[in-house]
Amino acid sequence: MINYKTINKNENVMVCYSEFTPPKGVTEYQVMIQLTKPGQSYEEQLKLLLDTYSDLKENEFKKGTTIFKRYFLSDAANQTDLLLAAETEHSDCALSIIEQAPCNGTKIALWTFLQTEVSTKALPEGLFEVAHNGYRHLWKGRDFNRASTSEYQTRLLLNNYVMQLSEQNCKLADNCIRTWFFVQNIDVNYAGMVKARNEVFLTQDLTEKTHYIASTGIGGRHPDPQVTVQMDAYAINGIQPTQIQFLYATTHLNPTYEYGVSFERGTCVKYGDRRQVFISGTASINNKGEVVYPGDVRKQTNRMWENVEALLKEAECSFDDVSQAIIYLRDPADYTIVKELFDNKFPHLPHVIVHAPVCRPKWLIEMECIAVKSDKNEEFKDF
Repeated sequence: MINYKTINKNENVMVCYSEFTPPKGVTEYQVMIQLTKPGQSYEEQLKLLLDTYSDLKENEFKKGTTIFKRYFLSDAANQTDLLLAAETEHSDCALSIIEQAPCNGTKIALWTFLQTEVSTKALPEGLFEVAHNGYRHLWKGRDFNRASTSEYQTRLLLNNYVMQLSEQNCKLADNCIRTWFFVQNIDVNYAGMVKARNEVFLTQDLTEKTHYIASTGIGGRHPDPQVTVQMDAYAINGIQPTQIQFLYATTHLNPTYEYGVSFERGTCVKYGDRRQVFISGTASINNKGEVVYPGDVRKQTNRMWENVEALLKEAECSFDDVSQAIIYLRDPADYTIVKELFDNKFPHLPHVIVHAPVCRPKWLIEMECIAVKSDKNEEFKDF
């Protein structure tokens, strides 16, 4: 059972979070911190957000350990250095920073993920380890390089990640659960990212006949304009193949390889006491791979929800089990419409709406989400 809570620390900041608490074991918190008034300077907004995070850590989440943070910025080139300087006091987890402007007109927002009863440490390979009950959860944020094209950058990112996982006795195909690829000028650079991912995956036995990895490939910018692709990732050491279920929802969606890309629509990971579901970036698409309702953001939103619901159902979950969501808009002018739709359908769900073009120009909106549900699987260890 997930509990949703909203806290207004003051009139300028709002905190929405979900709490999943099993009868025993690890509690999970998914937290969205958003500012509500655009009129303040970036320095003022950054201080307010970080002060709010610190207050939450000392009070509401004093038993929780932060495992992952992603900051959404409106102008990464001018804002990242100040954020990184401030983060030296808060560098307690895997860190992701991306230019995807909050659509409410503010300059910064934060998604952060916390768990109780876990031990954490930074690993020399750039991974962040979260350990509990024999599992080692390996988070990676803000990985990038400056190779000459998006294709070469992606190839280098993935090949390096394969080596980093190998150092932890993991394989990309066996242990990686989730990736995010943030692509600058996605209409130009997405094809190179896809080409490199397809080719590296083939070397790792990730094919249409085996499986792929749940993923979001979306518009997003690093502060350095030479960086065209940035990657976040999540893997688990200690997981067994029978604990992983890939989600297809073929009544609503087609296999991604049919239109030349290589990712899973969603992945469910089963533990003794719960199941976690990672839904990839999902848009208004049908099971023929066609864009549905071009030009109509309202109808695209409803079809997107229908697709996500079908994927969740395949994992024996529903929207009642969703603990957080990120919504990407191609055109920020659609924000008012989309916010109203989400507020009406999911008034308590922690979510953020950001400006980030989807990989096809006709897709006006995309969402990803994480769900968690109590379960009893005697053949698996608890989380």
